[in-house]
Amino acid sequence: MIFIFFKAMFPESRKADFYLGCFDGAVFFDFDCTEESRICLKRISFDGYGCCNILNQEHCLDVELSKKFLHEIKKDVLNQMNIKHLIFKLIALNQAYIWQDALNEYHLMVS
Repeated sequence: MIFIFFKAMFPESRKADFYLGCFDGAVFFDFDCTEESRICLKRISFDGYGCCNILNQEHCLDVELSKKFLHEIKKDVLNQMNIKHLIFKLIALNQAYIWQDALNEYHLMVS
């Protein structure tokens, strides 16, 4: 499966620090940066399913991976391999809070 991630923007009503899209806009990932500069997955929206809010934001990237995420997100052109690794790490950390059927449909399930 080929994943092409892109930066996205949303209105103030959908608050997050960073946004990425995938699958031509069928899936969007919203991220927050904690006071400790750790990146957390805040929500994923899936076409056909809606917005899945991650209420438990204790499962963040560690400091080193968060630095990599912040470095990557500043680029004009995302390194697809790097960003995919970071997103899949966040999905794995939060898989219990994300709709399994949506993850399966969009091939985002982490084993």
